Amino acid sequence: MNDNNFQNDLISDEVHEECGVFGIYDLDGGDIARSIYYGLFALQHRGQESCGIAVSDTEGPKGKVKSHKGMGLVNEVFTPDTLEGMKGNIGVGHVRYSTAGGSTPENTQPLVLNYVKGTLALAHNGNLVNALELKDELAYTGAIFQTTIDSEVIAYLIARERLKAPSVEAAVKNAMVKLSGAYSLAIMSPRKLIGARDPFGFHPLCIGKRDNAYIIASESCALDAVDAEFIRDVLPGEVVMIDQDGIHSDLSMTQPKIAKCIFEYIYFARPDSSLDSVSVYNSRIMAGRILAQAHPVEADIVVGVPDSGNAAAMGYSYESGIQYGTAFVKNSYVGRTFIKPKQSMRESSVRIKLNVLAEVVKGKRVVMIDDSIVRGTTSERIVRMLKNAGATEVHVRISSPPFLHPCYFGTDVPSGDQLIAHNNSVDKIREMIGADSLGYLEVDRLSELIKGDTGYCDACFTGNYPIEPPKEDIRGEFER
Repeated sequence: MNDNNFQNDLISDEVHEECGVFGIYDLDGGDIARSIYYGLFALQHRGQESCGIAVSDTEGPKGKVKSHKGMGLVNEVFTPDTLEGMKGNIGVGHVRYSTAGGSTPENTQPLVLNYVKGTLALAHNGNLVNALELKDELAYTGAIFQTTIDSEVIAYLIARERLKAPSVEAAVKNAMVKLSGAYSLAIMSPRKLIGARDPFGFHPLCIGKRDNAYIIASESCALDAVDAEFIRDVLPGEVVMIDQDGIHSDLSMTQPKIAKCIFEYIYFARPDSSLDSVSVYNSRIMAGRILAQAHPVEADIVVGVPDSGNAAAMGYSYESGIQYGTAFVKNSYVGRTFIKPKQSMRESSVRIKLNVLAEVVKGKRVVMIDDSIVRGTTSERIVRMLKNAGATEVHVRISSPPFLHPCYFGTDVPSGDQLIAHNNSVDKIREMIGADSLGYLEVDRLSELIKGDTGYCDACFTGNYPIEPPKEDIRGEFER
């Protein structure tokens, strides 16, 4: 590893989800800002750069929206006083990690639009592949953009379609016809809460209920956080509208081909979530079992790199009979706002976030389970930390296949030249990270993580994109 590679430290050498969305409508008129806060707190893992909440009162002046947004974690942006001032019984919230558009205050969500039909507040998880074309089309008809995110394109399209559509939910569906890519949406209009999921179902979205309040959320763990009952998942291509009469559904945009992001199960989602009727925890246990079957090794202990590696490590232990142990202590308070040490202090950037329990690994042959290897810098340091702590051997097992291609649908898997597996063999990667052996999950066994379902996207591993990708990689350059 040369010194330049060390700049990609543990904080940056990870794959991130773009966003998490949460919406709630209390039909009894109760204030919901605090519920959105707790829902976003549960979805914090999906984005730590910025967050926001927009609320309204369905019985108050039509179109009066109160919103608060900012850079940072949910508990940094919101205070009790802030939430106390946000009175309303309908609202949407958002946590963001940028993959398209810069990490700047104007790009925070929810986006709130005032237009001829009233107001619209929109929270978006995903990434469009035709954002630039749509933006140009809208700009030439007079649209003025305030942000550099593709979510604003979606909001403008819905507002434009609403001028000729009989309802806001019909406008959402008409806008979806023009969108290409990944989007899970939570939308607030003056009297309705709407959820929509792209026809491929790239990213999750579910519906919950607490007393007489209905909820739309990225993951079921957010429903648990507000003591709500899980009702069902929003289907790929479905538009769900919630008003005083309850839930209404439009399935006209559904299609046979589904492409759920398989990495949601491997890494993004919280293990206590269920996505499309599949337990994330069970998916990771299965990944570990498959690794033990395909890449057995004689060892004394199996450990997981927190957090997503833990369940896979347990699965490896169950299948292999090798003892499971906890070898890492993770500092949970290191967020995206973490100030990275200077290059002269490069080692501490790893240890600040992760440290090894020497008494667990000293004198032992260790199987280390992690969810992925991106650039390799993190894996190399963690292997070295284990060996410095006294591990006699470190056998690395990865609960996903090698990353070979970029993702255009809402995750920040970088372009091929930045991926360690793009130009290196497995044995070369093993050598680069200092492991005694290295094994990845095989691509042809990914379906076993989701009960044999074949409706998933594995393009970052195979290059088989369910939608034609852009001719050039425009991620992060949307402001052009």
